[in-house]
Amino acid sequence: MKKDSLRRSGAIIMARLIVLLGSLSYVMVLAVVDGSLGFFCAMGVTLFGALGIAKILGETIALSLNSIVFMCVFCGVLRGGLKFLEQYGNHYIAFRLLAVLRDRVFGALRKLCPAKLESKQKGSIIASITSDIETLEVFYAHTVSPICIAVIVCACVLIFIGVFSSPYLMLTALAGYITVGIILPLISSARMKKTGVEYRAEFASFNSFFLDSIKGIKDIVLSNAGETRKKEVNSRSEKLLAKTKELKRLTVGAQSAVELVVSAVIIAALIVGIVLLNSDKITIGKMIVGVVAVFSSFGPVIAVAALPSNLTQTFAGGDRVLNLIDEKPAVEPVTDGKNIEYENLEVADLSFSYDETKKVLEDVSMHAGKGEIIGIVGESGCGKSTFLKLLLRFWQKKNGTIKYNDTDIDEINSDNLLDNVTMVSQSTYLFDETIENNLRIAKPDATKEEIEDACRLASVHDFIASLPDGYQSRAGLLGDNLSAGEKQRIGLARAFLKGSELILLDEPTSNVDSINEGIILAALARQKKKKSIIIVSHRESTMAIADRVYQVEKGRMEEVV
Repeated sequence: MKKDSLRRSGAIIMARLIVLLGSLSYVMVLAVVDGSLGFFCAMGVTLFGALGIAKILGETIALSLNSIVFMCVFCGVLRGGLKFLEQYGNHYIAFRLLAVLRDRVFGALRKLCPAKLESKQKGSIIASITSDIETLEVFYAHTVSPICIAVIVCACVLIFIGVFSSPYLMLTALAGYITVGIILPLISSARMKKTGVEYRAEFASFNSFFLDSIKGIKDIVLSNAGETRKKEVNSRSEKLLAKTKELKRLTVGAQSAVELVVSAVIIAALIVGIVLLNSDKITIGKMIVGVVAVFSSFGPVIAVAALPSNLTQTFAGGDRVLNLIDEKPAVEPVTDGKNIEYENLEVADLSFSYDETKKVLEDVSMHAGKGEIIGIVGESGCGKSTFLKLLLRFWQKKNGTIKYNDTDIDEINSDNLLDNVTMVSQSTYLFDETIENNLRIAKPDATKEEIEDACRLASVHDFIASLPDGYQSRAGLLGDNLSAGEKQRIGLARAFLKGSELILLDEPTSNVDSINEGIILAALARQKKKKSIIIVSHRESTMAIADRVYQVEKGRMEEVV
């Protein structure tokens, strides 16, 4: 797919989505059969009524009038049951597959994180896993089945009209089916494609901006920027509304065109029938039955013609979901490698760049072993945090080696690497759960004693115990009930609870005052004998507990003697 294209073609998206049916294909087949029989029953009501009129007008009909009346009633009742079964099957497939798609999307996000997700807007991701996937319900429940039903019904009706009534009426109906069911949808889809893609993009952008506004509401208020933010929200709302109106205008235009063509075809069928009747080529009974068959057969075709208005957004949403599923991770996980128990780390001649143009790190070498604290200091943006991410294999190293226990990082099983090495970032994220549950992320089966011991090591146990509900206190949405220092110490407790032998700390004291900095550094110093600790910071004061310090400048790392 070209980068400058709006999206994949509708045919490719449909094919990819249909492949996902897998073992549910038989349910779709049953739904199509039920739907087709249901439309035949709906047509049966009017056709048997037409047969009754034809019989009264003298046409030779094998059925009696009582039988014809019975068949009208029977078809009407059966139509309801078959419609229910069709809709049940379609929605069963839709919601089962939505669950499968969500699982696939979360699986893709797991592979992409954290490297590839750093550059993605969180609102856009949320839109993909919520509204984009929800739009696919339209495809599975209201697209595949109607198209199949329309093809089956139209084919059977054409054969019936050609055999029972007249080939001319059959050709009239065929022209109508092609125009309404193929030509108009293609035209509508082409006209709506760009608007639909732009609408989905605008919707995702608005989601992202609004989510950022909610997350940053405190800073917006403190900065007295509420009015400015409000204007921007209103501006983006207007843009989204404009796209919505444009999409609705195109939808109404397409619907009007369909209704106009259907009316024209019905009138044309009536005229053809009258001409054939006046030419004595068919009897009045066959003319009535043929024309009524044309009248009553457009339901499935109109359903297909109405699809582009929904499919425009469905294809745009489906394309975004498929893009997410298809996106390649920055690194492929290692599953057939070696398992280690960390003892030491050796980095030699390591170089790395994100875009192959400007090197972030160049010829970096360092070593660390158990029982020592290594400090890495440097200005913001010099490559310190990137170095830690490479030690966790979040990005693929370009040149040089990273070895744990003399085993190259690319040969170590990814899960085993993350068991041995853990990182505490400069901003610890706390879920809106209890403090205990936030800690259990590191070790779900941890005992209460293990949790409390980890918190004591991080010098945060006494604070948690002082809370009204202790470890059962809720951290609050986005951790706003806790200070930066408290959150940082809980993040440190997580690392201690996990039990990794190598702990990477990315700016652990950047968001805390000098008192909390001293508490955190003291907690780290107490763990020195048991683990390797690598601290990255731009603060010289943080390096006070380090056994050895490396200075990073312009991508190069040198040990400070």
